[in-house]
Amino acid sequence: MTVDGALELLRNAMLIAAELVGPMILTALVVGVLSGVMQTITQVNEASVSFVLKMLAVCVALAAVGSHMMSRSVDYTRRTIGGIADVVK
Repeated sequence: MTVDGALELLRNAMLIAAELVGPMILTALVVGVLSGVMQTITQVNEASVSFVLKMLAVCVALAAVGSHMMSRSVDYTRRTIGGIADVVK
C-alpha cells in the first residue's frame, strides 16, 4: 500500500463520517440555538428542556434521512472492502 492510497482511504473515511453525522449535528445546533433564545426570552433556565428538544429533533432528523445515511454507509463499506484486493497487491 502506498502513502497515497492510505491518504485516500483516510480522506474518504472522514468525508463519509462528516456526511453521516452532519445532518444530526446541524439539527441539534439549530434546535439548541432556538431553544436557547426561547429560554432567554421567557427566562426559563432549565437544561432538560433544551436536551429533550434536541433529542426529539435529532430523532426526527434521523427518521427523515436515516435510509439515505444507511445506503451511503453500505456503499462506502462495499467500495472499501472491494478495494482490499488492490491494497494487498
